[in-house]
Amino acid sequence: MTVRSYAGITKPGFWLVHSELPVLTLLKPKLTSLSILKVLGDHKRGIGLITKCQYSVADRTFASGSVGSSKSKPDAVRLGRKQGGSSSLYSRPSLSEMRNEKAANRARVYEFLRGIGIVPDELDGLELPVTAEVMRERVDFLHTLGLTIEDINNYPLVLGCSVKKNMIPVLDYLGKLGVRKSTFTEFLRRYPQVLHASVVVDLAPVVKYLQGMDIKPTDIPRVLERYPEVLGFKLEGTMSTSVAYLVGIGVARREIGGVLTRYPEILGMRVGRVIKPFVEYLESLGIPRLAVARLIEKRPHILGFGLKERVKPNVEFLLEFHVRKTLLPSVVAQYPEIIGLDLKPKLLSQHSLLNSIIDISPEDFGRVVEKMPQVISLSKAPVIKHVDFLKNCGFSLQQVRKMVVGCPQLLALNLDIMKLNFDYFQMVMKRPLDDLVIFPAFFTYGLESTIKPRHRIIAKKGLKCSLAWLLNCSDNKFEERLSYDTIDMEEMETEPSFDINTLMEPRSNESASDYDEDSDDDYV
Repeated sequence: MTVRSYAGITKPGFWLVHSELPVLTLLKPKLTSLSILKVLGDHKRGIGLITKCQYSVADRTFASGSVGSSKSKPDAVRLGRKQGGSSSLYSRPSLSEMRNEKAANRARVYEFLRGIGIVPDELDGLELPVTAEVMRERVDFLHTLGLTIEDINNYPLVLGCSVKKNMIPVLDYLGKLGVRKSTFTEFLRRYPQVLHASVVVDLAPVVKYLQGMDIKPTDIPRVLERYPEVLGFKLEGTMSTSVAYLVGIGVARREIGGVLTRYPEILGMRVGRVIKPFVEYLESLGIPRLAVARLIEKRPHILGFGLKERVKPNVEFLLEFHVRKTLLPSVVAQYPEIIGLDLKPKLLSQHSLLNSIIDISPEDFGRVVEKMPQVISLSKAPVIKHVDFLKNCGFSLQQVRKMVVGCPQLLALNLDIMKLNFDYFQMVMKRPLDDLVIFPAFFTYGLESTIKPRHRIIAKKGLKCSLAWLLNCSDNKFEERLSYDTIDMEEMETEPSFDINTLMEPRSNESASDYDEDSDDDYV
C-alpha cells in the first residue's frame, strides 16, 4: 500500500505542489511533515506545522497529530473497507453467502428438471451448471441424440457431462472410428457412462487393444456397436484373461479376432465364473476340449448360454426325450444352440407334430433328435410338405416313418432337388422304392456331382450294389471300391453319421503353438 503526502506553499497567483512517494514499511513509523500556509479571514496569516505519525498494520491505517495541530481527517486511503463499514468494489462474499448462492442456483436447476419430468435425487453432490439455461442446453442435446426423459432418468448422472467438454469430443471420436450415428441412441442407452470418458485416457487405449487382438479396423465399429460396454473395461483385467484362456484351450490365435468380432461379449466374461465352468461341463458330457475350442471358434455365442439356467436343464430334457447319453456329445456338436434354447416346449411341440403326421414313438423321436437335432427348430408347414411329398412318391405311412427316423434331413431338404433325384432314381436307375426306404440319405446327395457319375460307372461295369455302397463314401474310397473283387456287405449297410472327431482335425496352416495350454490354475 502507498500513502502519499503533499507539501504546498501558496503564493499570490499560483500553487506549487510537490508530490512525495515515501515507502511505507509494515509496523514501522514514518514521519511526514506537511506545511500548510493558510489564508485566514480578516487578512490574518498563520503557519501551522502539523506532524503526523502514520502506521499501516494489516491493511489498516492509524494516524496521530502533534500538539497544536488542527484536527484533520486521515489522508491515508483505506483499502478493503470504506468508512461506515460497507464493502468496497474489491471485497469478496463470505463463505455463508457463497453457500447460500450455490444452494439457490441448484434449487433453480432442480426445479427446471422436475418441471420436465426428470428426478434429480441422484444428482446431489454432482457438479451441475449454475443456471437452468445451461442445463436446458444439455437436456436438449441429449434429446437430439434420441434419448428420452425415461432414458435420462435411468442414468441421471449423464446430466453432469458438459456438451462441449464431454459429449461432443466423445461422439466425434466414435464417429471417426466408424460407429454409425444411427446407432448412437441405442449405444448411449446401453452405456451412457461413455460420455464421462476421456478420449485419450479411457477410449483410445481400449480401441488400440482391440486392434492388437487382430480385430480389423473396419470391424472395430461393429464390435463397439454390439458391445459398447467394452469401452469401460480395464486392459489388464477381464479382457486379457478371457482371451488367454481361450487360446489355452485350443482356440487358434489367428481366430481370436473373428471370435471377438462375432461375440465381443466374451471380453466381459470372467474366466473362473463363466468360461471355464462352461468348457469343463461340455468336457464332462464327452466332448473333447479341442472340439469345444472348435465349437467356440465357429459359434462363440454359446459361451453366453447360462450354465445353470439353460445348459444343464436342457441336457436333462434331452435325456428325458430318449436321447442316449452316449450320443449327447454328437447332438451338442451338431447343433450347439440346442443347449441354449427354451428347449422343453420345442421338444414337446415337435414330438406332437411328428406323432400326428407319421405316428412316431417317443423312442423313435429320440433317434431323430440324435441324427438331426435341428429338427426341433423346423416349422410345421415345411415338415408337412416334405411328408406329403414322400407319400405322393408312393411310400406308405410306415415307410415314411422309417425313412424319417433313418434320415431326418428329409424333412428339411429342398423339395425341387428331392424331386429331381427321385425322377432320376425311377426313370434311369429303375430301382425299387424299398432301396430308398433302406437308404433314404439318397436324397441328400448331389445329382450331377455324385449320383449320375457313379451310377454310369457301375452300369458300365455291370455291377449291382446297394445305394449305401454306391454313395456313402468319398470319391477316393469309391475308386478303391471299384477295384474290389467282391462287394463288402458291411460297407453296403453303413449309414452316414456325424463324427465329432472331424472337429479336431488339424488345419493345414495352423501351428502347434496355437494349442499351447496355460495352467487352469491361472483362471480360478
